[in-house]
Amino acid sequence: MSDAALKKQKRIFEIIEVGNDLDYPSRIYDFVNAFSIIFNITACVLYTFEDIRVSCGSILLTVEQITVAFFMVDYLLRLWTARFLYPEFSEKRARKKYVLSFTGIIDLLSFLPYYLPIFFPSGTAAFRMIRIVRIFRLFKINAYYDSLSVISEVISGKRQQLFSSVFIILVLMVASSLCMYSLEHEAQPEVFTNAFSGIWWSASTLLTVGYGDIYPITTMGKILSIAITFLGVGMVAIPTGIISAGFVDQYSTIKKRSEIGYSADMNFIKIFMNEGDSWVGKKIMNLGLPAGVIVAIVRRNGDNLIPRGSLELRAGDTIVIGSEPYNSQEHIKLKELVLEKKNPWTGELIRDLDISRHSIIVLVKRGNKSIIPNGNMRLEEGDKVFLYTHLHLAHTNEFEI
Repeated sequence: MSDAALKKQKRIFEIIEVGNDLDYPSRIYDFVNAFSIIFNITACVLYTFEDIRVSCGSILLTVEQITVAFFMVDYLLRLWTARFLYPEFSEKRARKKYVLSFTGIIDLLSFLPYYLPIFFPSGTAAFRMIRIVRIFRLFKINAYYDSLSVISEVISGKRQQLFSSVFIILVLMVASSLCMYSLEHEAQPEVFTNAFSGIWWSASTLLTVGYGDIYPITTMGKILSIAITFLGVGMVAIPTGIISAGFVDQYSTIKKRSEIGYSADMNFIKIFMNEGDSWVGKKIMNLGLPAGVIVAIVRRNGDNLIPRGSLELRAGDTIVIGSEPYNSQEHIKLKELVLEKKNPWTGELIRDLDISRHSIIVLVKRGNKSIIPNGNMRLEEGDKVFLYTHLHLAHTNEFEI
């Protein structure tokens, strides 16, 4: 693929991924994607009402056709640009990883069942049922709104506790079903026919107040049913409590980060001195540090030295420098990108990189060295590149200063 085609492919990837306020084409695409999902689901729901179907059926079908076609184009574009979503893999493996991912499967099933009846008319009913999967595209809206993304963060952070509570409920359901079978089989052989025939009863008893279609008639069975009902109230409340506590913790964390960010009095960075650094051999008083920047401590051979003005720096010293915080309502966001062997930036000069005008490489970390970048610097495998950027980069860590 030529450089021009590669740049075009990368630009399309930036557009279809979640953008920022400065990248207007990407933001427009995000809105179109979100509204297409909402319109499609709304049309599917309204089409189930007979009165609306008679009066506006053709309009709803047209909306569905347009939105499904958009879903297909969106899937093909994401498949075509998967190499930038998974830059650590080859182009073929990146596409395979996207196709087999949860997001890729949902994207595929959101449009494929709509067109399959054209080729397989006999399976129209089954394909229509599979179309329901497209409702999972609603989860994509999480990426556009931070308030909605809190839900996925809470579930992801509490997944171990949720799995444990669900496992306990399943064990309790099976145990109660076995016990009820032992107590009720002789009295109701046509109802509790085997050990697992009470699963429906245990599920309706644990999760609700029962439906009345299956119930015990013996005294011991009724006593066990009362005990299971009480246990069910407590057990089913566990996942609810876990999720509620997760929301409280998440919002508390966000609030604390905000408070800490505004109340910080000093920011610190650590610098390791190597042979040949301009500061080696100089006294602290002669470093020429700007106002508001101080040397907080110097660590040498395991000892912490008080940074007096007459202290001379040596190779191997670790210096901790403090400065006043960046006092602004707009956070500076840095992206850290570790260059792998197959990254298109590896081996390229910085001046030749296709970087948005809203992105600036501010630092390159190579081994223990921190290098101020310039246009003639050639990036190498393993380099940590720090960018000030507004654009979304896949597989990066974000730091707020």
